[in-house]
Amino acid sequence: MTATPLSTDTAVTGATGQPGQNYRFALTALTSLFFIWGFITCLNDILIPYLKLLFDLSYTQAMLIQFCFFGAYFIVSVPAGMLVSRIGYKAGIVTGLLIAGAGCLLFLPAAAMHVYGMFLFALFILASGITILQVAANPYVSVMGKPETASSRLTMTQAFNSLGTTLAPFFGAWLIFGGMDAPEPVPGAVTESTVQLPYLILAASLILMAIIFAWLKLPAMGKKDPTAALPLGGEAWKQRHLVLGALGIFVYVGAEVGIGSFLAIYLSMPEIGGMTTAAASHYIAWYFGGAMFGRFVGAVVMQKLNPGKVLAFNAVMAVLLLAITILSSGKLAMWSLLLVGLCNSIMFPTIFSLAIHGLKQYTSQGSGILCLAIVGGAILPVLQGMLADKIGVQLAFVLPLLCYIYIAFYGLNGCKPGAVATTKE
Repeated sequence: MTATPLSTDTAVTGATGQPGQNYRFALTALTSLFFIWGFITCLNDILIPYLKLLFDLSYTQAMLIQFCFFGAYFIVSVPAGMLVSRIGYKAGIVTGLLIAGAGCLLFLPAAAMHVYGMFLFALFILASGITILQVAANPYVSVMGKPETASSRLTMTQAFNSLGTTLAPFFGAWLIFGGMDAPEPVPGAVTESTVQLPYLILAASLILMAIIFAWLKLPAMGKKDPTAALPLGGEAWKQRHLVLGALGIFVYVGAEVGIGSFLAIYLSMPEIGGMTTAAASHYIAWYFGGAMFGRFVGAVVMQKLNPGKVLAFNAVMAVLLLAITILSSGKLAMWSLLLVGLCNSIMFPTIFSLAIHGLKQYTSQGSGILCLAIVGGAILPVLQGMLADKIGVQLAFVLPLLCYIYIAFYGLNGCKPGAVATTKE
């Protein structure tokens, strides 16, 4: 997924690139960060069925994994923005990498202690580091070059974020479940030590990256007034299309994360895919790979078509695919759900851009409000888990279906700036 805590626009950065300066090396280094946090975020979808088996959890309990991970975005985003404002982008990146590495290392004692709550704490610390990393890296990319090409630079780096989410399922399924040909694990047969190696590798990678970034000579940018553009109040909240857009981000992230969280479990059901959890985990790559492919196609399409209408079209297609998933079985149900990833491709950046359109001096605050709405990824998957416990995994997909209905409404009507309250100059 594309998650961008706090603002990514240059109005918030407090720094701009110098004309004629070559930032190619710095941008190349920053691109690796987008890959790693996409990779780590997608690993949660492999971790959910693993911990569900390890601790014999209900679906609601298993979804607490996403609650703790995405809850960190909501809790840490504002203080992370204030921290980065004081220490600058480069130091913020190093800090985020080290905290994320510490979160990965906490998986070792969590596995040794066999305590589910310790795993959740480790995920929260890991996500806190990723949040600080994103708060620093997104605007850093924005200011490294001409303002008019900032969007293209962010699109390029976000493509590597999608590459990380596409490759992570193969890595996770291989190390945690033993590959596609491994037999289906059962409660009691899954051991704690299985999860230690992948997160030890990630911890080592993150700490090594922190050392490298501390050593690299990158442009000194990002220090500013730490209270500027806090998304806690003010005129931005009076803008109807922004508030409706924040709800759009909330339901979109919740729907995308909820579907991804249940994919391996759903595809391994006898009446759907009839495969092992390890084999089903590999198909998560199709879900996120579709989003990556659709992002490139969408970037071309939306140069010629109205973004709101494209958003509504994709949302309607997602509704139809989820309806097929709920009402059918076998390969049809399986592939209709996987294709929702293709529909997701342009949703986050499109909702984001439509919601901040025309905000003028309130753009940075509006961006902060939208990024806090990422907490939908913490709340809605838990609600979907509660539904799954009561009515079954397949019928529980009605929750993301309702989310996409709202997104279609936003693309057709809710995003119109004409409905916005007059902005005070």
